[in-house]
Amino acid sequence: MKPQIPVLIAAAWLAQLAATGTAAGPGAAAADRPNIILMMGDDHGWEETGYHGHPHVKTPVLDEMAARGLRLDGFHAGHPSCSPTRASFLTGRHPNRMGTFAPGWSLRPEEITLAHVLSRAGYRCGHFGKWHVGAVKAGSPTNPGAMGFQEWLSHDNFFELNPSLSRNGGPPEVLKGESSEILVTETIRFIGDARKSGRPFFTLVWFGSPHEPYSGLPRDLALYDDLPGKYRKPVRLTSNETGGTVTRPQGEVLRERYAEITAMDRAIGTLRKYLAAAGLRRNTLLFYCGDNGTSADAALGAPHRGMKGQVYEGGTLVPGLLEWPARFPQPRTVRFRASTSDLLPTVCALTRRPLPARPLDGSDLTPALEGKQTERATPLHFWEFNTPRFAGMKPEPYISPKLQEGTTPLVKLQNGKATRDFLNHRHPPLTDADRLGPRAIIEGRFKLVIHDRMNGRPRQELFDLDADPGEKADLVAQEPAVVEKLRARLHAWQESVLRSLTGADYRPDAPRRESGS
Repeated sequence: MKPQIPVLIAAAWLAQLAATGTAAGPGAAAADRPNIILMMGDDHGWEETGYHGHPHVKTPVLDEMAARGLRLDGFHAGHPSCSPTRASFLTGRHPNRMGTFAPGWSLRPEEITLAHVLSRAGYRCGHFGKWHVGAVKAGSPTNPGAMGFQEWLSHDNFFELNPSLSRNGGPPEVLKGESSEILVTETIRFIGDARKSGRPFFTLVWFGSPHEPYSGLPRDLALYDDLPGKYRKPVRLTSNETGGTVTRPQGEVLRERYAEITAMDRAIGTLRKYLAAAGLRRNTLLFYCGDNGTSADAALGAPHRGMKGQVYEGGTLVPGLLEWPARFPQPRTVRFRASTSDLLPTVCALTRRPLPARPLDGSDLTPALEGKQTERATPLHFWEFNTPRFAGMKPEPYISPKLQEGTTPLVKLQNGKATRDFLNHRHPPLTDADRLGPRAIIEGRFKLVIHDRMNGRPRQELFDLDADPGEKADLVAQEPAVVEKLRARLHAWQESVLRSLTGADYRPDAPRRESGS
């Protein structure tokens, strides 16, 4: 591997925090600094909650959080698929800036994460569950430890009942039980240890549910016994028996999927009860969202257009909930449009940490959460990178392929292998092909969606999300000026992302911030 000079630049930024007196040691677990728990479901779409009126799925705990806390009805995943959204969640940056283009593409070691920021502020940081932005094993330059977490019990990808997880990079171990319950049990243990040390805690709890293949406990499956008779169309998903693809009636699939969601909901309830009993709930920021929209096997087609893997609302709009009684004692529905890229800037603001010295795509949500801002000042951008542009090429690996090999087993086979490996490239010279791929921009009430065609001009669609949240009425012909304005702004943003992709942000002369970030 080439010397990782950019890693030293990130380290220099962290050192600067301490030198300027912005870092706090273990003894500074200040009472005015919240504990932070950020949770995320896997493939959990916006509509799959009781509080959003789903006709079947039962989520009494999420419903209670929606009734008592801040209900973020305009919250989006940063990307319509998994690994990229997780990269945006950790860094406040669009995943294409760091080459995390699609599921199975890793972070780059130079990225600065929420855990880097908060560990320097005296927090004890732990990750529990799905990682999927690099190998979790010891020695991986993108495992949770390398990304700022002092402790982790993690999986390279997704998992079901009786998951195999790696503790602090060690060999995988099977933990018997329902996976969401296991993660919450480990989180509670971690919180107890952090309290003994006198430090505030920051935990990421990234559930493996409800990603396929599905499996549920008998008591949860029984809640949905009527669904096999209601949904008979065939859908494709992974077989728990073979690890390959199987076709099954959708009702059977939904019964198992919703059982997973209900079990995850119950585990979140266990965590909330613990926080209350331990006297921690008042000054703990507890957040939940999904990582992308509902997957194709489970999508019912309402109320939003699209599904996982698409830049329509059905692919990126996810449940968003926040509880922090000390700061937000009154329940409220927040319709402000936000995304996972906003989490790092918001946490930095709430804990008075300086932002990383590089372009960010997220914004501080504090004014919106406090009800002082109703419309976003900067656009939201979505972009599925044109990975077919690498066909026939052998770009130089950014990280040694050996270090990118996964270790934690899962049911789904890929190229005959029951684990997940990762990749990231040193990007070749930029071409027009790098600007392609499904993409969208939301500014104010309007959303522009662009899809490329093999021959001819790209297909453009414009929607008024306030009047048409289902994206049914294309306004391109009626609003040509809006289309041109949004198209130009989306293109300019792409140019910024491509500069980052080349590694420019990691150089000493890189810009510290971007306007609007």
